[in-house]
Amino acid sequence: MATTHVKRAFKYRFYPTDAQAAELSRTFGCVRKVYNMALQARTEAWTLRQERVNYHATSAMLTVWKRTEELAYLSEVSSVPLQQTLRHLQGAFTNFWTKRAKYPTFKSRKRSRKSAEYTSSAFRFRDGRLTLAKMSDPLAIVWSRPLPEGAVPSTVTVSQDSAGRWFVSMLCDDRPTMPAPVNAAVGIDAGITSLVTLSTGEKITNPRHERRDRECLAKAQRNLARKARGSNNRAKARLKVARVHARIADRRRDFLRKLTTRLVRENQAIVIEDLSVRNMLRNRTLARAISDASWTEMRSMLEYKAEWYGRDLVTIDRWFPSSKLCSACGTLRGKMPLNVREWTCGCGTTHDRDVNAARSILAAGLAVTACGDGVRPQRSTPGGQSSVKQEVVPPPRTRAAAQPRG
Repeated sequence: MATTHVKRAFKYRFYPTDAQAAELSRTFGCVRKVYNMALQARTEAWTLRQERVNYHATSAMLTVWKRTEELAYLSEVSSVPLQQTLRHLQGAFTNFWTKRAKYPTFKSRKRSRKSAEYTSSAFRFRDGRLTLAKMSDPLAIVWSRPLPEGAVPSTVTVSQDSAGRWFVSMLCDDRPTMPAPVNAAVGIDAGITSLVTLSTGEKITNPRHERRDRECLAKAQRNLARKARGSNNRAKARLKVARVHARIADRRRDFLRKLTTRLVRENQAIVIEDLSVRNMLRNRTLARAISDASWTEMRSMLEYKAEWYGRDLVTIDRWFPSSKLCSACGTLRGKMPLNVREWTCGCGTTHDRDVNAARSILAAGLAVTACGDGVRPQRSTPGGQSSVKQEVVPPPRTRAAAQPRG
C-alpha cells in the first residue's frame, strides 16, 4: 500500500523585481562559492592528511570565512542557503562513499544550476504570499495550481534556468488522491517511432519534440556562432538558444507527465525493461532520436507515481529477448534485425514486433510477481531450439522512494 503522506514539490514561475533578482543572483553566487570552497577543503584534507571532514567542520569553516575581509560579502546574504549547500555537499560525499555516485565536482559559474534552498526559518508564507529572508516584499508568483489544502512548505527552493526564467519550488506534505482499484496490468516496450507500445496493442506515437523545433534551433545556434565571444550580442544570442531548448524540454515533460499519469491510473501493475540508455546513446545514428524520446525521464516518472498511487512497477532484465520470444507459444527466434517489424512464428502466429515485445515483457513481469524471486535462465524453448540466457531482475516489485516532484 502507498504511504498516507508523501513529500511533493509544487513548482511555480515567478517574476522578481529588480531588487529581488539582484539579491537572488548574489545568493546564487555565494552558494556556489561556499560549495566550491568546502569541496576544496574536504579534498585537500583527505589528499594531504587522510582526514575526513564532515558537515559540522565545514560549517565552522564558513563562520571563519565570513570574518575575513576577502569573504565578508558572504554575510550580506541569508545564511540558510549557505548552510543548505554544505548539507548537499555532505549528501554528495555520502553517495560517493556508498558507491551510488561519482566524486563531487566543482560548480561552474556558467554551466551549473543556479539555485538556493531556504528552510522554514528563512521564509514567511502567509495567505498565499511568500517572502524570503533579506527581502521586504513577497515574490510575484503565478499560482498555476493551488497548494494542497492546509499545506505549509517545509523548504523553498528558488532557481533560475538557462533561459532566464525564475522558479520557486515548495516542498509540502501531501496525501495523494488514490485512484480507483483496478486489476489491469500492462507491459511497455519503449521505441522511437512509437514512444511506447502497450501489451494491449496500442501504440503511442513519439511526438519528436526536438525535430519540430530543429530548424528554429539550428538558426539560433548559427546566429550564436557568429557573435564575438564575451560580447553582449553573444549573451543575447545564447539566451535565444536556451529559450528554444526550454520550449522543447517543456513540451516533452508535459507529454510524459500526462502519459505516465494515465498509465499509472489505468493499471495496477506496470512492467518495463531496464534499458541501458547511456550505452544506447553511443549509437551515433540513433543517439539524437533516443535523447529526444527521454526514456530515462519517463521511467523516473513511472517510479515515483507508482509509489504515490500504490501501484506496482516491475522491471525486467535488459537482456530479456522480448522481441524474439513468441508471446503465444514461447518459442525463441534466432536473429532479428531492426528492419524486421513483423514476423511469423512456427506456431502460425503473426506478430507485430513491438506489440509482441510488450506482451512478452508483461508475461515476464507477471512471472516475477508470481514466483517472487525471478525466473531461472531459459535453456530451451518448447520447440526444442536453443535459447539465450533469460533472466528477470529481482525484486518483483521495485518502488521508487517518494521524490519531491510536481
